[in-house]
Amino acid sequence: MTSLRVLLHTPLKPPDHPVPSGDREMASGLACLLKRLGHRVLMPAASRVASGVPEPQSHLVLERRARAQAARLIARWRALPARHPERFDLWFTYHCYYRKPDWLGPIVCEALGLPYVIAEASHSVRRAQGPTRLGHRAVERALAAADLVLTLNPRDLAGVKMRLRPGAHQVRLPPFIDTRRFAGASMRAPSDPPLLLSVGMMRARDKLDSYRVLAEAFGRLGERPWQALLVGDGAERQAVEALMAPFGTRVRFAGAVAREALPALYACADLYVWPAINEAYGMAFLEAQASGLPVVAGRAGGVPDVVADGISGLLTLAGDATAFAASVARLLDDPAERSRFGAAAARRMAALHDETNAARALAMALRLVR
Repeated sequence: MTSLRVLLHTPLKPPDHPVPSGDREMASGLACLLKRLGHRVLMPAASRVASGVPEPQSHLVLERRARAQAARLIARWRALPARHPERFDLWFTYHCYYRKPDWLGPIVCEALGLPYVIAEASHSVRRAQGPTRLGHRAVERALAAADLVLTLNPRDLAGVKMRLRPGAHQVRLPPFIDTRRFAGASMRAPSDPPLLLSVGMMRARDKLDSYRVLAEAFGRLGERPWQALLVGDGAERQAVEALMAPFGTRVRFAGAVAREALPALYACADLYVWPAINEAYGMAFLEAQASGLPVVAGRAGGVPDVVADGISGLLTLAGDATAFAASVARLLDDPAERSRFGAAAARRMAALHDETNAARALAMALRLVR
C-alpha cells in the first residue's frame, strides 16, 4: 500500500493524554498500527479539540465553533504545497458517539474530497430525543459521510450499518494490544491467599457502579481466603475506598499506575475481576488475559467478544453481585480450573487480539478507500 499522511483525530482522549484509560490506549494503539503500516500520523494543533465529555447543553456552541475550526483547517490545507508533509491524504477519527461526536471530519473531508474513516462509532435511536439529540445528529452526519467504519464492539454493528450511505464500508476490527508486553507473566506461582486484581478508573457513573458490585461480591465470598489489589484513581477514589472499607487490609489500593508497570502487577495476580457495567469491551480484559489471568466479568457490551465464557473466564449477568461472587468463589476454590482458563486466555489473546493481526486487518480495510 502507498504510504499515506493520516490525520488522526481523537475527540474523546488523545494518545498523549496524561490520564490513563482504555480510550487513550486504543487511540495510541491505532496510531502505532498506522505507523507500523508505513503511514505518517499527523495530529496538528488545528485539529485538536478539548478532551473529555462536554455537557449536552453545550453541543450547539461546540458545533458552531467546529465549523469555524473546520474552515481554518480547510484553508490551511489548501494553502500548503501538494507534497507538504502536513497535507494529509486521509482523515481518521477514533471514537465517535453521541456524547463526543466528530464535528470536524465530515466538514473537512467533504470540502477537500478526502477519504473519511471512523474507528469505533456507535449509534442508538434512543439518543434521538431530549438533551442528547444534537450529539446524536452529529453522529448520524459523520456516519453518512464516512467511507469506512471500523467497528471494534460487535454491539455497534447493526446501529452503524443502518446509517451508512450506499458504497460505504463497515469492517470488523477486534480490539487489540501488543500481547508480547504481557506474555512473560503467563507462568506464575499461585499466591497465598489468592490475589484478585481489578484495573479501572475511579469515576462516576458506570465505573463507580462496577465498584459497588465488586464490593458487594467481595462481601459474599464468605470465609474463604483472598486479597485484592485495585489499580486506578479518579474523582471517586474516596467513594471506592468507603465501599471497600469493611474488608480492611484485604483490599489494597495501588492508585494510578504507569502502563510500563502494569505487566508486573498482572504477573502477581491469580484472578482478574471486574463487573464491567456498560463496558464497551475493556482493554484491561485483553491485558489480563494476555498475562495468563483468568477473568470473571459482567456480560456487557462487547465483553463476551473478548472473554470466552467457560474457556478463558466466567461471565455473569452485568450488575448481579450474587452471581459474580459465585463465579469468583468457584475459581478461588479450584486452582486447576484457574490455571486452565489462564492458559486458554493467553492463547486466545495471541491468536485473536494481537496487534499483528490487527495491522493486517487495518491494511486490508484501508485499501477499500484508496
